[in-house]
Amino acid sequence: MYGSSLAASASSTAAFGKRLFVYEVEGLSQNGQTESTNYPIRRSGTTKIVVPYSRMNKEMRRITRLGGKIVSIKPLSDDSQTTAATAPSNQPQQSNTAKNKSMTQAKAKPKDIPVNIYRPKNPFMGKCVENYELVEEGGVGTVRHLTFDISEGDLRYLEGQSIGIIPPGEDDRGKPHKLRLYSIASTRHGDRVDDKTISLCVRQLEYEDPDTGKTVYGVCSSYLCNLEEGAENVAMMGPVGKEMLLPPDEDATIIMLATGTGIAPFRAYLWRMFKEQHEDYKFKGLAWLIFGIPKTPNILYKEELEELAQKYPDNFRLTYAISREQKNADGGKMYVQSRVIEYADQIFEMLQKPKTHLYMCGLKGMEPPINETFTEEAQKRGINWDDFRKQMKKDDRLHIEVY
Repeated sequence: MYGSSLAASASSTAAFGKRLFVYEVEGLSQNGQTESTNYPIRRSGTTKIVVPYSRMNKEMRRITRLGGKIVSIKPLSDDSQTTAATAPSNQPQQSNTAKNKSMTQAKAKPKDIPVNIYRPKNPFMGKCVENYELVEEGGVGTVRHLTFDISEGDLRYLEGQSIGIIPPGEDDRGKPHKLRLYSIASTRHGDRVDDKTISLCVRQLEYEDPDTGKTVYGVCSSYLCNLEEGAENVAMMGPVGKEMLLPPDEDATIIMLATGTGIAPFRAYLWRMFKEQHEDYKFKGLAWLIFGIPKTPNILYKEELEELAQKYPDNFRLTYAISREQKNADGGKMYVQSRVIEYADQIFEMLQKPKTHLYMCGLKGMEPPINETFTEEAQKRGINWDDFRKQMKKDDRLHIEVY
Protein backbone atom coordinates (compact mmCIF):
# COMPACT_ATOMS: atom_id res chain seq x y z
CA MET A 1 0.00 0.00 0.00
CA TYR A 2 2.77 2.41 0.82
CA GLY A 3 6.54 2.39 1.22
CA SER A 4 8.18 2.81 4.59
CA SER A 5 10.85 1.46 6.89
CA LEU A 6 9.75 -0.62 9.85
CA ALA A 7 9.45 1.33 13.07
CA ALA A 8 11.83 0.60 15.89
CA SER A 9 10.56 -1.96 18.36
CA ALA A 10 10.44 -1.46 22.11
CA SER A 11 12.03 -4.85 22.64
CA SER A 12 13.85 -7.35 20.49
CA THR A 13 12.37 -10.49 18.99
CA ALA A 14 14.61 -12.55 21.25
CA ALA A 15 12.96 -11.06 24.30
CA PHE A 16 9.56 -12.34 23.20
CA GLY A 17 10.86 -15.87 22.90
CA LYS A 18 11.80 -15.93 26.62
CA ARG A 19 8.44 -14.82 27.93
CA LEU A 20 6.15 -17.34 29.58
CA PHE A 21 2.39 -17.66 29.39
CA VAL A 22 -0.14 -19.77 31.27
CA TYR A 23 -2.69 -21.71 29.17
CA GLU A 24 -5.79 -22.74 31.09
CA VAL A 25 -7.12 -25.78 29.22
CA GLU A 26 -10.27 -27.79 29.62
CA GLY A 27 -11.37 -31.02 27.96
CA LEU A 28 -8.06 -32.90 28.11
CA SER A 29 -8.57 -36.55 28.96
CA GLN A 30 -6.08 -39.18 30.04
CA ASN A 31 -5.01 -41.31 27.08
CA GLY A 32 -1.96 -42.79 25.43
CA GLN A 33 -0.83 -39.42 24.11
CA THR A 34 -1.35 -37.40 27.25
CA GLU A 35 0.30 -39.97 29.48
CA SER A 36 3.59 -39.12 27.79
CA THR A 37 3.37 -35.45 28.82
CA ASN A 38 5.26 -34.12 31.81
CA TYR A 39 2.32 -32.37 33.48
CA PRO A 40 -0.77 -33.85 35.18
CA ILE A 41 -4.04 -34.22 33.28
CA ARG A 42 -7.17 -33.79 35.34
CA ARG A 43 -10.18 -35.94 34.64
CA SER A 44 -12.44 -32.91 35.06
CA GLY A 45 -12.10 -29.15 35.35
CA THR A 46 -9.11 -27.37 33.81
CA THR A 47 -5.37 -27.89 33.50
CA LYS A 48 -2.80 -25.07 33.56
CA ILE A 49 0.20 -25.30 31.27
CA VAL A 50 3.15 -22.88 31.20
CA VAL A 51 4.31 -22.18 27.64
CA PRO A 52 7.23 -20.09 26.28
CA TYR A 53 6.14 -17.38 23.83
CA SER A 54 8.13 -19.01 21.00
CA ARG A 55 6.12 -22.23 21.30
CA MET A 56 2.62 -20.77 21.71
CA ASN A 57 1.30 -21.71 18.26
CA LYS A 58 2.74 -25.23 18.39
CA GLU A 59 1.30 -25.79 21.85
CA MET A 60 -2.13 -24.57 20.67
CA ARG A 61 -2.12 -27.12 17.85
CA ARG A 62 -0.96 -29.89 20.17
CA ILE A 63 -3.69 -29.14 22.71
CA THR A 64 -6.28 -29.22 19.92
CA ARG A 65 -5.02 -32.63 18.77
CA LEU A 66 -5.44 -33.90 22.33
CA GLY A 67 -9.05 -32.77 22.38
CA GLY A 68 -8.48 -29.80 24.68
CA LYS A 69 -9.89 -26.28 24.56
CA ILE A 70 -7.95 -23.22 25.69
CA VAL A 71 -10.20 -21.09 27.88
CA SER A 72 -7.68 -18.40 28.81
CA ILE A 73 -4.10 -17.26 28.17
CA LYS A 74 -2.32 -15.08 30.70
CA PRO A 75 1.26 -13.89 31.16
CA LEU A 76 3.19 -15.69 33.87
CA SER A 77 4.06 -13.01 36.43
CA ASP A 78 5.04 -12.89 40.04
CA ASP A 79 1.31 -12.63 40.82
CA SER A 80 0.51 -15.87 38.99
CA GLN A 81 -0.67 -18.72 41.18
CA THR A 82 -0.25 -22.01 39.35
CA THR A 83 1.11 -25.42 40.12
CA ALA A 84 1.19 -26.47 36.50
CA ALA A 85 4.31 -28.01 35.08
CA THR A 86 5.93 -26.40 32.07
CA ALA A 87 5.17 -27.69 28.59
CA PRO A 88 8.18 -29.33 26.91
CA SER A 89 10.49 -26.72 25.38
CA ASN A 90 14.05 -26.24 24.25
CA GLN A 91 13.80 -22.54 25.10
CA PRO A 92 15.40 -21.19 28.28
CA GLN A 93 12.85 -20.27 30.92
CA GLN A 94 12.73 -17.09 32.93
CA SER A 95 11.72 -16.70 36.53
CA ASN A 96 8.26 -15.92 37.81
CA THR A 97 9.29 -12.31 38.31
CA ALA A 98 8.74 -11.61 34.59
CA LYS A 99 6.34 -8.70 34.30
CA ASN A 100 5.88 -8.44 30.54
CA LYS A 101 2.23 -8.24 29.55
CA SER A 102 0.42 -10.69 27.30
CA MET A 103 0.67 -10.39 23.54
CA THR A 104 -2.01 -12.99 22.96
CA GLN A 105 -5.16 -12.47 20.92
CA ALA A 106 -7.04 -10.73 23.72
CA LYS A 107 -8.58 -7.38 24.46
CA ALA A 108 -5.93 -4.83 23.52
CA LYS A 109 -4.45 -2.35 25.92
CA PRO A 110 -1.76 0.14 24.87
CA LYS A 111 1.05 -1.89 26.45
CA ASP A 112 -0.12 -5.08 24.71
CA ILE A 113 0.56 -3.85 21.16
CA PRO A 114 2.74 -6.27 19.12
CA VAL A 115 5.33 -4.45 17.02
CA ASN A 116 8.10 -5.77 14.74
CA ILE A 117 7.87 -9.40 15.77
CA TYR A 118 9.45 -10.09 12.38
CA ARG A 119 12.02 -7.85 10.67
CA PRO A 120 13.42 -7.60 7.12
CA LYS A 121 16.52 -9.60 8.04
CA ASN A 122 14.42 -12.35 9.58
CA PRO A 123 10.99 -12.28 7.89
CA PHE A 124 8.10 -14.63 8.42
CA MET A 125 7.39 -16.72 5.35
CA GLY A 126 3.66 -16.87 4.77
CA LYS A 127 1.58 -19.01 2.45
CA CYS A 128 -1.15 -17.56 0.24
CA VAL A 129 -4.36 -19.50 0.83
CA GLU A 130 -6.83 -17.11 -0.82
CA ASN A 131 -6.68 -14.51 -3.60
CA TYR A 132 -9.83 -13.18 -5.23
CA GLU A 133 -11.01 -10.08 -7.08
CA LEU A 134 -13.03 -7.45 -5.23
CA VAL A 135 -13.89 -5.12 -8.13
CA GLU A 136 -17.05 -6.15 -9.95
CA GLU A 137 -17.45 -6.11 -13.74
CA GLY A 138 -17.51 -2.56 -15.06
CA GLY A 139 -15.37 -1.21 -12.24
CA VAL A 140 -12.07 0.66 -12.42
CA GLY A 141 -8.77 -1.19 -11.89
CA THR A 142 -8.17 -4.37 -9.95
CA VAL A 143 -8.23 -4.92 -6.19
CA ARG A 144 -7.56 -8.32 -4.64
CA HIS A 145 -8.38 -9.79 -1.25
CA LEU A 146 -5.50 -11.99 -0.12
CA THR A 147 -5.33 -14.28 2.88
CA PHE A 148 -2.13 -15.83 4.20
CA ASP A 149 -1.56 -18.76 6.53
CA ILE A 150 0.56 -17.63 9.50
CA SER A 151 0.04 -20.69 11.70
CA GLU A 152 3.68 -21.79 11.58
CA GLY A 153 5.10 -18.69 13.23
CA ASP A 154 4.63 -16.19 16.03
CA LEU A 155 3.09 -13.39 13.96
CA ARG A 156 0.34 -11.57 15.85
CA TYR A 157 -1.38 -8.29 15.15
CA LEU A 158 -4.25 -5.99 16.08
CA GLU A 159 -6.94 -4.27 14.05
CA GLY A 160 -5.55 -1.09 12.49
CA GLN A 161 -1.95 -2.29 12.17
CA SER A 162 0.01 -2.86 8.96
CA ILE A 163 2.23 -5.62 7.67
CA GLY A 164 5.34 -5.27 5.52
CA ILE A 165 5.90 -7.21 2.30
CA ILE A 166 9.15 -7.44 0.32
CA PRO A 167 8.62 -8.83 -3.18
CA PRO A 168 11.24 -11.28 -4.46
CA GLY A 169 13.93 -10.25 -6.91
CA GLU A 170 16.01 -7.12 -7.38
CA ASP A 171 15.52 -3.63 -8.73
CA ASP A 172 17.31 -2.04 -11.69
CA ARG A 173 20.35 -1.37 -9.51
CA GLY A 174 20.68 -4.99 -8.45
CA LYS A 175 19.42 -4.33 -4.92
CA PRO A 176 16.56 -6.13 -3.17
CA HIS A 177 13.17 -4.51 -3.67
CA LYS A 178 12.04 -2.12 -0.96
CA LEU A 179 9.56 -2.95 1.73
CA ARG A 180 5.92 -2.02 1.14
CA LEU A 181 3.39 -1.69 3.94
CA TYR A 182 -0.22 -2.79 3.63
CA SER A 183 -3.02 -2.13 6.09
CA ILE A 184 -4.33 -5.38 7.54
CA ALA A 185 -7.92 -6.11 6.48
CA SER A 186 -8.70 -8.87 9.00
CA THR A 187 -9.27 -8.92 12.73
CA ARG A 188 -6.64 -10.25 15.12
CA HIS A 189 -8.37 -13.63 14.83
CA GLY A 190 -8.16 -13.76 11.02
CA ASP A 191 -10.95 -14.28 8.47
CA ARG A 192 -11.38 -17.85 9.65
CA VAL A 193 -11.51 -16.77 13.31
CA ASP A 194 -8.83 -19.31 14.27
CA ASP A 195 -5.83 -17.01 14.87
CA LYS A 196 -4.06 -18.64 11.91
CA THR A 197 -4.44 -16.16 9.04
CA ILE A 198 -3.91 -12.54 8.04
CA SER A 199 -5.68 -10.77 5.16
CA LEU A 200 -4.80 -7.81 2.94
CA CYS A 201 -6.72 -5.64 0.48
CA VAL A 202 -4.36 -4.79 -2.41
CA ARG A 203 -4.92 -2.56 -5.41
CA GLN A 204 -2.62 -3.20 -8.36
CA LEU A 205 -0.71 0.01 -8.98
CA GLU A 206 -0.87 0.96 -12.66
CA TYR A 207 0.09 4.25 -14.30
CA GLU A 208 1.43 5.68 -17.54
CA ASP A 209 5.07 6.74 -17.68
CA PRO A 210 5.01 10.44 -18.70
CA ASP A 211 8.28 10.09 -20.63
CA THR A 212 7.67 6.87 -22.56
CA GLY A 213 3.88 6.63 -22.52
CA LYS A 214 4.17 2.99 -21.47
CA THR A 215 2.06 1.44 -18.75
CA VAL A 216 3.99 0.84 -15.55
CA TYR A 217 2.88 -1.68 -12.95
CA GLY A 218 3.78 -1.52 -9.27
CA VAL A 219 6.33 -4.16 -8.30
CA CYS A 220 4.93 -5.28 -4.96
CA SER A 221 1.24 -4.83 -5.78
CA SER A 222 1.66 -6.81 -9.01
CA TYR A 223 3.49 -9.55 -7.13
CA LEU A 224 0.71 -9.85 -4.59
CA CYS A 225 -2.21 -9.50 -6.99
CA ASN A 226 -0.83 -12.27 -9.17
CA LEU A 227 0.01 -14.73 -6.39
CA GLU A 228 -1.48 -18.15 -6.89
CA GLU A 229 -3.30 -19.79 -4.02
CA GLY A 230 -0.82 -22.16 -2.42
CA ALA A 231 2.17 -19.91 -3.16
CA GLU A 232 4.68 -20.06 -0.32
CA ASN A 233 7.60 -18.00 0.97
CA VAL A 234 5.82 -14.65 0.96
CA ALA A 235 8.21 -12.53 3.05
CA MET A 236 6.30 -10.68 5.78
CA MET A 237 7.57 -8.20 8.37
CA GLY A 238 5.95 -6.48 11.31
CA PRO A 239 3.36 -5.81 12.39
CA VAL A 240 3.76 -2.05 12.69
CA GLY A 241 1.58 0.87 13.67
CA LYS A 242 -0.21 2.28 16.69
CA GLU A 243 -1.97 5.22 15.03
CA MET A 244 -5.06 3.38 13.76
CA LEU A 245 -5.83 1.06 16.66
CA LEU A 246 -9.45 0.60 17.66
CA PRO A 247 -10.26 2.01 21.12
CA PRO A 248 -11.20 -0.60 23.73
CA ASP A 249 -14.33 1.37 24.72
CA GLU A 250 -17.30 -0.71 23.61
CA ASP A 251 -19.60 2.35 23.75
CA ALA A 252 -17.46 4.53 21.49
CA THR A 253 -18.64 6.32 18.36
CA ILE A 254 -16.33 5.48 15.44
CA ILE A 255 -16.52 7.72 12.35
CA MET A 256 -14.54 6.23 9.46
CA LEU A 257 -13.64 8.12 6.28
CA ALA A 258 -12.26 5.82 3.59
CA THR A 259 -11.36 5.84 -0.08
CA GLY A 260 -10.51 2.73 -2.09
CA THR A 261 -8.29 0.24 -0.30
CA GLY A 262 -8.41 2.54 2.73
CA ILE A 263 -11.36 0.33 3.64
CA ALA A 264 -8.90 -2.33 4.89
CA PRO A 265 -8.55 -1.32 8.57
CA PHE A 266 -12.24 -0.43 8.76
CA ARG A 267 -13.21 -3.87 7.50
CA ALA A 268 -11.18 -5.25 10.40
CA TYR A 269 -12.97 -2.94 12.85
CA LEU A 270 -16.44 -3.83 11.56
CA TRP A 271 -15.76 -7.56 11.48
CA ARG A 272 -14.60 -7.36 15.12
CA MET A 273 -17.57 -5.24 16.13
CA PHE A 274 -20.30 -7.21 14.42
CA LYS A 275 -19.25 -10.44 12.65
CA GLU A 276 -17.24 -11.87 15.51
CA GLN A 277 -18.79 -12.33 18.92
CA HIS A 278 -16.33 -12.53 21.81
CA GLU A 279 -16.81 -12.42 25.55
CA ASP A 280 -14.06 -9.82 25.90
CA TYR A 281 -15.50 -7.34 23.35
CA LYS A 282 -19.17 -6.50 22.80
CA PHE A 283 -19.53 -3.35 20.71
CA LYS A 284 -22.55 -1.29 21.77
CA GLY A 285 -21.63 2.08 20.28
CA LEU A 286 -22.06 3.55 16.80
CA ALA A 287 -19.85 2.90 13.78
CA TRP A 288 -20.33 5.17 10.77
CA LEU A 289 -18.46 4.43 7.53
CA ILE A 290 -18.35 7.06 4.78
CA PHE A 291 -16.80 5.22 1.83
CA GLY A 292 -15.57 7.01 -1.29
CA ILE A 293 -15.33 5.07 -4.56
CA PRO A 294 -15.52 6.02 -8.27
CA LYS A 295 -18.26 3.59 -9.36
CA THR A 296 -20.67 1.12 -7.77
CA PRO A 297 -18.65 -1.92 -8.97
CA ASN A 298 -15.72 -0.49 -6.98
CA ILE A 299 -17.50 -0.80 -3.62
CA LEU A 300 -15.16 -3.26 -1.96
CA TYR A 301 -16.83 -5.84 0.31
CA LYS A 302 -20.19 -4.36 -0.76
CA GLU A 303 -22.39 -7.36 0.01
CA GLU A 304 -20.95 -7.89 3.48
CA LEU A 305 -21.04 -4.20 4.39
CA GLU A 306 -24.67 -3.85 3.37
CA GLU A 307 -25.57 -7.02 5.23
CA LEU A 308 -24.06 -5.58 8.41
CA ALA A 309 -25.90 -2.27 7.92
CA GLN A 310 -29.17 -4.13 7.52
CA LYS A 311 -28.56 -6.43 10.48
CA TYR A 312 -27.31 -3.75 12.90
CA PRO A 313 -29.17 -0.54 11.95
CA ASP A 314 -28.80 0.95 15.43
CA ASN A 315 -25.04 0.44 15.58
CA PHE A 316 -23.74 0.65 12.01
CA ARG A 317 -24.34 3.38 9.47
CA LEU A 318 -23.08 3.01 5.89
CA THR A 319 -22.79 6.00 3.54
CA TYR A 320 -21.33 5.86 0.03
CA ALA A 321 -19.74 8.72 -1.91
CA ILE A 322 -19.70 7.46 -5.52
CA SER A 323 -17.91 10.18 -7.45
CA ARG A 324 -18.81 9.19 -11.02
CA GLU A 325 -22.43 8.39 -10.32
CA GLN A 326 -23.68 10.68 -7.53
CA LYS A 327 -23.96 14.46 -7.40
CA ASN A 328 -23.39 16.70 -4.41
CA ALA A 329 -25.62 19.59 -3.38
CA ASP A 330 -23.89 21.90 -5.89
CA GLY A 331 -24.27 19.50 -8.77
CA GLY A 332 -20.63 18.41 -8.71
CA LYS A 333 -19.11 15.00 -8.10
CA MET A 334 -19.81 13.30 -4.81
CA TYR A 335 -16.68 12.82 -2.71
CA VAL A 336 -16.13 11.94 0.96
CA GLN A 337 -15.83 15.65 1.81
CA SER A 338 -19.20 16.20 0.12
CA ARG A 339 -20.76 13.81 2.61
CA VAL A 340 -18.99 15.58 5.47
CA ILE A 341 -20.69 18.82 4.36
CA GLU A 342 -24.03 17.05 3.99
CA TYR A 343 -23.91 15.56 7.48
CA ALA A 344 -21.82 18.27 9.16
CA ASP A 345 -24.35 19.00 11.92
CA GLN A 346 -24.46 15.36 13.00
CA ILE A 347 -20.71 14.85 12.65
CA PHE A 348 -19.75 17.91 14.72
CA GLU A 349 -22.29 17.04 17.39
CA MET A 350 -20.65 13.61 17.64
CA LEU A 351 -17.08 14.94 17.59
CA GLN A 352 -17.70 17.11 20.63
CA LYS A 353 -18.44 14.02 22.70
CA PRO A 354 -15.38 12.49 24.42
CA LYS A 355 -16.12 8.96 23.24
CA THR A 356 -16.11 9.85 19.52
CA HIS A 357 -13.12 8.90 17.36
CA LEU A 358 -12.49 10.12 13.81
CA TYR A 359 -10.52 7.87 11.44
CA MET A 360 -9.28 8.57 7.92
CA CYS A 361 -7.59 6.07 5.60
CA GLY A 362 -6.86 6.08 1.88
CA LEU A 363 -4.84 7.90 -0.76
CA LYS A 364 -3.02 10.97 0.57
CA GLY A 365 -4.92 13.17 -1.87
CA MET A 366 -8.04 12.75 0.25
CA GLU A 367 -6.64 14.53 3.30
CA PRO A 368 -6.29 18.17 2.10
CA PRO A 369 -9.86 18.61 0.78
CA ILE A 370 -11.37 16.82 3.78
CA ASN A 371 -9.32 18.94 6.18
CA GLU A 372 -10.39 22.07 4.30
CA THR A 373 -14.02 20.98 4.57
CA PHE A 374 -13.73 20.41 8.31
CA THR A 375 -12.10 23.83 8.68
CA GLU A 376 -14.95 25.55 6.85
CA GLU A 377 -17.72 23.61 8.58
CA ALA A 378 -16.14 24.15 11.99
CA GLN A 379 -15.90 27.89 11.39
CA LYS A 380 -19.64 28.00 10.62
CA ARG A 381 -20.18 26.59 14.11
CA GLY A 382 -17.79 28.92 15.86
CA ILE A 383 -15.06 26.28 16.18
CA ASN A 384 -11.40 26.70 15.27
CA TRP A 385 -10.67 23.41 13.50
CA ASP A 386 -6.90 23.59 13.96
CA ASP A 387 -7.28 23.88 17.72
CA PHE A 388 -10.07 21.34 17.84
CA ARG A 389 -8.08 18.86 15.75
CA LYS A 390 -4.99 19.26 17.94
CA GLN A 391 -7.06 18.59 21.04
CA MET A 392 -8.62 15.51 19.44
CA LYS A 393 -5.14 14.27 18.58
CA LYS A 394 -3.96 14.91 22.12
CA ASP A 395 -6.95 12.96 23.41
CA ASP A 396 -6.13 10.11 21.01
CA ARG A 397 -9.42 10.58 19.16
CA LEU A 398 -8.06 11.52 15.72
CA HIS A 399 -6.45 8.79 13.62
CA ILE A 400 -5.12 9.38 10.10
CA GLU A 401 -3.27 7.04 7.76
CA VAL A 402 -2.86 8.12 4.16
CA TYR A 403 -0.42 6.86 1.54
